[in-house]
This record gives sequence, C-alpha cells and structure tokens, in this order.
Amino acid sequence: MTPAGLPLDERQMILDLVSQVRDRMFAPEKLRHYDEEEAFPEAEIRELLGPDIGLQLLFIPQEYGGLGGGARDMAAVTEAMGKVCLGVATGFLVIHLGSDPILVGATEAQKRKWLARVAEGTIVAYAVTEPEAGSNLSNLKTSAAPVTDDQGVVIGYRLNGNKQFISNGGYADFLTVLAQAPEGPSFFIVEKGAKGFSAGKPEQKHGIRNSNTTALIFDDVFVPLENLVGEVPGHGLTQANEVFGYTRLMVAALALGAGAAALEKVIAYAKERVQFGSPLIEKQGYTHKLVLPHVVRLEAARAYIEEVATRLDSGESDLQAEGSLAKLYTTEAANACADDAIQALGGYGYVREYDVERIKRDVKITTIYEGTNEIQQLIVSTSRWRESVKSKGAFYDTLARRLDSIHQGRGDLKADVSAEVIRLLDRLFTVVHEAKATRRQHVMFRLATLAALAETGAALTAKAANPAPVDGERLALCARINAALCGRAAMEVAGEILFGLGQWSPSEAQAVIDSSGFDYGRSQADFITDMDALLTRI
Repeated sequence: MTPAGLPLDERQMILDLVSQVRDRMFAPEKLRHYDEEEAFPEAEIRELLGPDIGLQLLFIPQEYGGLGGGARDMAAVTEAMGKVCLGVATGFLVIHLGSDPILVGATEAQKRKWLARVAEGTIVAYAVTEPEAGSNLSNLKTSAAPVTDDQGVVIGYRLNGNKQFISNGGYADFLTVLAQAPEGPSFFIVEKGAKGFSAGKPEQKHGIRNSNTTALIFDDVFVPLENLVGEVPGHGLTQANEVFGYTRLMVAALALGAGAAALEKVIAYAKERVQFGSPLIEKQGYTHKLVLPHVVRLEAARAYIEEVATRLDSGESDLQAEGSLAKLYTTEAANACADDAIQALGGYGYVREYDVERIKRDVKITTIYEGTNEIQQLIVSTSRWRESVKSKGAFYDTLARRLDSIHQGRGDLKADVSAEVIRLLDRLFTVVHEAKATRRQHVMFRLATLAALAETGAALTAKAANPAPVDGERLALCARINAALCGRAAMEVAGEILFGLGQWSPSEAQAVIDSSGFDYGRSQADFITDMDALLTRI
C-alpha cells in the first residue's frame, strides 16, 4: 500500500512557506513582545489560515477543500512551526485537534459544512478538559440534556458545565465540546455567540504566553441535533480515543521543534563564544554534557515520530500506545534540551533577548497537555506489559530480531546492543508480571521510561541503516551513542527494579540480567570516541 500524504516536493514547498512566514510575521522581537504582553496574535493566526497561506488546508481531506496531507506531512510541518514559536504553533495545532472529532465521527453532511468552514479560515477549539476531570475523560461533569418537541422527538441538547485550560477558547469561531448525554459522552459543535456560552479571562501562564488558554462556561446552551457529531449520541470517547495516537504524536513533533530551536541557538553560540582562548564548541566539558547528548536524543525522537507517522499513513490504526510513547520520550528530551540550553548560554541564557529561557518556559507545557507524561507512562507501561505477556515475549522478540538483522548488515550501528536492551526490557516485564509487581506504579513507570528509550533507539538504528547519503555517518554516530545511552538506562532501571524491590536475591537479580544477553561493557564501547566524532558533524 502506498502511504497517504503529499509528494516530498509539495511537502517541502509547505516547509519553505513556513520559513517565509517566520521571517515575515514572527520576527524574534515580535515574539518577545507577545510573550511579555501575553498577547494572542489573532490577526497573524487568521492570516495563517487565510487565502494567501492556508496552512490548515494541509490536514483537511481533498474532498472537503484541503490538500489531503498525511501524518508525515503534518508532523514535519508541526515540527517546523514548533521551531518558530510553540505558542503560535499550539494555536494552529489546536485547530486541527478541534476538527478531529468531525474528521473521524461526523456525518458526510456535517463534514461538508464544518470542514469547509475550517478550510475558509475558521479558528477552532477543542473543549474536553474539565476542572475535576483532567485526563480522565470518563469523569465528565458537563451534561447534555435532550430537548424534545411536542411529539417527544429529540431536536437538540442543552449543555451545562465548565471546561478548563481550553486553547483558543476565547477566540474560536466554533468549538467541539465533549459532554455527557444520557447514552454516554458525545461531541457537540458550539458556535461562538451561542446564548449561554461564555469564555473566562485568559489564564496567566508560565509559558506559551502568546497562546490563548481559558475556562469556558456552558449555561443552558442549546445545541441543535444537527450539531451532535455523528448525530448519534454516546460515541464521544470512541471518537476521542481514535485520534489520541495521532494528536499525541503531533505534540511530540511540537516539542521536537522547540527542542531543535533551542539546540540550534546553543550550537551557534558555542561556535562564536570564546572562553580561555578557544570557542566553547571545542571544549568537551561543554559539548559532551550540554550539546551532543541532546543532538542524539532529538534524532531518536525524530526517527520514532517518522516511523509512527509512516505507519499511520500506511493505514494502521490503534496506535495510541505509540503516540503516547512518542509524546513521553520527545517532550522529556526537548524539555531537558531547553533546560541545558539556558546553562549552555550562561548568563545570556537567563536573559530574554536570547530566547532560550522562553523556549524552556514554553516547552514545559508539552509534558502536560494532551495528557501529562505520568498518564503517558501509565498508558505505555500497561500496553507494553500486556503485549509482552499476551504474546509470550514475541512482541519485543520481533523487534529484537529486526535489530539482529540490521546488525548483520551494518555492524557499525551497535544494533546488537539495542537488541540486547530490548530483550532485557522484555525479561523485566516478564519477571515483574510473575512477581505481581505490576501493582507497583513506580515500577511500571520506570519500565515505561525504558520502553520509550529502547523503542525510539530502535527507530533511530533502523533509520541509520537506510539513511539519505548526506546524513549517513552522522546518523550512524547518533545510533551508536544512543545505544550506549540506552545501555546505561537499561542497567539503571534493571538494577533499581531487580535489586530495589527486594523480591529477588542478588544472584537471582543478576541472573535475570544475564539471561537477556545484555552486556553493559559492550554497550559503552567507544562512547567517548563516537562523541568526539559527532562533534565534527554538527
């Protein structure tokens, strides 16, 4: 099957357009002004959606007036927007998020009506989160009471309740709102200006201060039946869950863009800043701590995002765990990168003029919205535990064998080390399951962390085995360094669980590690030499 999406040259045209938009509309001093004033750039957002740019056409199917871009296209453009400004990118991505219930659950007539409005430049919001519900969508309090005519036929619903932390909420022309109908959670389309609907004052936020985030109030808001998404109540959770794998992947792409922006500023600074007679880029105490590990981790994140996006474009569904894993790994990596970017610039990193402190404030939200990373750890650990046990180890063995095959043809990528980490991870899931230690949430969260490292590392190794020629040696170095970093994490997590739980003797704990074939010493071979070599390629 040919994956969905645009030809590469068309995608590149859109990426070039984003670069032009950045230079013309979002100069650094303008972004600093928005941040200082907590100003939502409504005019610029609407220009992005207008006829001269029409960036939202990327995610709208061709039959509804869009370009019909795929997940790979959207991930690449989302990363590029994240590099421009995470607040602006959030405002744009939420338009896609708010349209998702319509894309996956609406009737044909509803799609033609509402997606046409999105294509014309409408700002949309996605109103799901509530003050007491958070990520638990089944705990909805906003109600949708049926309204009937004289014959008892349902003609609409009255919505009552509150939503919290809604991006674009104060500026949206319409919203997709999740509310509890008698048959279950359901999505409704509410237009701006509807009687009884109001938005609270914008939240004063730590980061993404130029995005609009607000509470929403629904006070007996009437919604006609034709605005019930799908026109059949009770399918809201199914509709929401259907796109979580996609939307969380896009949050990962947002974070990747922000992390990449911070890293670019650090590298440029390090090449120019002279300390004690030489540029910072020549000092290993600087580069090997504050620069190179982040180069590697962001490459691993990019490889995994591309891999999952390709699977989506190839028609796979039910990739919620993969979306969660991408978000967990990438947002943590980008947040750490932005934090070290401040350190790398020293006193200048703490000054607003140099932007990395804003990127750090902005990127933190990616570890929180679309489900906190603790929720993602719960999803990833539970999913991978069940897959491992249900398949009797075949789930991870298949991935390890794929890495074994890569190692046979490309012995320079440390694919054998990555395979050993995967097998150790599988052994840990097995022994934790047998010991009924899956009830220990801390243990499961640690396994989720290792799963995220191991699976993104496998994606990087696979990408390095088939690279574009210009990136070949750089990707190979990143794959080897990442294998070493994963080896360290594997030893740490395995040690903490096997020796820290107190359920196995030291010899039994060591036997579990040995049975996987994991060799810590081999995982660290040539690590510093590879870091030195990578430094010459950034």
